[in-house]
Amino acid sequence: MPAISQRHQSDAGRRRRRTYRLVAAAAGLATVGALAAALPAGAYDSKHGKPLPSRYQDVQLLSFNDLHGNLEPPSGSSGRVTELQADGTTKTIDAGGVEYLATHLREARKGNAYSVTAAGGDMVGASPLISGLFHDEPTIEALNKLDLDVTSVGNHEFDEGAVELARLQNGGCHPTAGCYSDKKFKGADFPYLAANVLDEKTGKPILKPYWVWKKKDVKVGFIGVTLEDTPGVVSAEGVKGLKFKDEVETINKYARVLQKQGVKSIVALIHEGGAPASASYNYDCDAPGAGDGISGPIVDIAKNISPSVDALVTGHTHAAYVCTIDDPAGNPRMVTSAASFGRLYTDTTLTYDRFTGDIARTSVESANHVVTRTVAKAPDMTELVTRWNTLAAPIGNRAIGYISADVPSTGTESPMGDLIADAQLAYGKELDPETDLALMNPGGVRAGLTYAAKGTEGDGVVTYAEGFTVQPFSNTVNLQDFTGAQLIKVLQEQVSGTNAASPKVLLPSANLTYTLDLTKTGAERIVVDSVKLNGTAVDPAATYRIATNSFLAGGGDGFTTLGQGTDDLVGGDDLAALVEYLTANSSASGPIAPPVANRITIVS
Repeated sequence: MPAISQRHQSDAGRRRRRTYRLVAAAAGLATVGALAAALPAGAYDSKHGKPLPSRYQDVQLLSFNDLHGNLEPPSGSSGRVTELQADGTTKTIDAGGVEYLATHLREARKGNAYSVTAAGGDMVGASPLISGLFHDEPTIEALNKLDLDVTSVGNHEFDEGAVELARLQNGGCHPTAGCYSDKKFKGADFPYLAANVLDEKTGKPILKPYWVWKKKDVKVGFIGVTLEDTPGVVSAEGVKGLKFKDEVETINKYARVLQKQGVKSIVALIHEGGAPASASYNYDCDAPGAGDGISGPIVDIAKNISPSVDALVTGHTHAAYVCTIDDPAGNPRMVTSAASFGRLYTDTTLTYDRFTGDIARTSVESANHVVTRTVAKAPDMTELVTRWNTLAAPIGNRAIGYISADVPSTGTESPMGDLIADAQLAYGKELDPETDLALMNPGGVRAGLTYAAKGTEGDGVVTYAEGFTVQPFSNTVNLQDFTGAQLIKVLQEQVSGTNAASPKVLLPSANLTYTLDLTKTGAERIVVDSVKLNGTAVDPAATYRIATNSFLAGGGDGFTTLGQGTDDLVGGDDLAALVEYLTANSSASGPIAPPVANRITIVS
């Protein structure tokens, strides 16, 4: 049955899916009040002298996604959300931090006897120092305290491989780092679901494919999947021995399994998402009109998942939306995402029908809420953050450089990405003076650097912890030889092939310039004659030595040509290269200025 979203509630297939666009219509949806008027009154148990349970039971589903170990409030734009105002203007609100998220979730649960909390993956991975330094044990501890009931895996849960993911689930000290306290790490109190992640040898899911939440006579099943293209966005070592299956086929398979077990109410946790037409968290995704609605992979996924699934909690794109997308039977179904980094949570009301065991979808309500920092901090979370920060402080507080202004990580060409590319070129030349240029993937730039002091270090000081937040993956800087023709092809792969629908524009070192013409399509967006190195046109027949991180050197993010280089030289840690560059090129009296993002001329 159709679903209804609460509008403007503010607080204060496979890869072919990628180009589909949907505008969800809101007309014809039943109102909650109309449904309530049609519900029969509860029956009475004369034998025991008390009312029988109502036929309908509201179940509160609280959800969030893409926390990425952000236990502390994220800095800069990563710690803000945009709110649409009644007059059409927008304002930004500071948001995030588990001390505040805990308070918001606990307050939201009050008065809701039937409440379950679920997540859409990427709870860990690409984490700031407070979590990443300790192999994300602090985040698992925080999620346990948040009373998370269940989560799907995301692609970043595989950053350190399936064995490490199993340790996060089951507990035990890290095999090389050991234990960080006198207490053994106990692992997650909640199940990680990985229905579409199979062991290549056994053909079976590496973790539970589904989980059933029960409260008295109410049962809701959860199926968890990550994006099928995880091997394309994670290092090869992280997904070694694993097979990733189609999201829709997998969810439909386990929906049938749950139904055979008598579980009729089903929620899918999907680490794949979409892009709403507005960046405002309270945007009315179902508003009719040209250019409205939502686009991206989740649209085609949602349109093909069995109607027996009642709601979809999604993630991966770090976008905020509460949308209805028609299921294969033509009925609207709720699809939600709560941005990222703990800045939002979604509150969805699922009305459970005790007669059928299913969700009465005409009554589904959902809205995103801001994790504002104006509420009291949860004391147990403050203790957790303080304890782990104390352990990290000797490493994290060390100054590694100085900046004269914010170095943002946003934009098609980000200053932060440019700075990393410059650092990798400098490091590459130390390894081999013949190194010509460097390229950095945008997904590897996890944050920018802010001029304002985060702690006691002072304005403009860059600490190791801040650098770690920018580059947390422990990639190496690799050197490879390519022909000029291959370099052109690499640039074309940014906007063609698997990246055609959602371009991944690499960040170049300062000596590489070219024009990106967004009025064209596919590989033609790269103006070949404009590609120049040190002001000279690239020679297709010449050989160029290129520095990249190990993820790109393995052909990651759809850059297959980067996986075909020759004369490989594997260098050291990419964060160490950034630290060395900042230390060598900045001082308290001579801070480094943010690069001007003018290496790529964009025509739109």
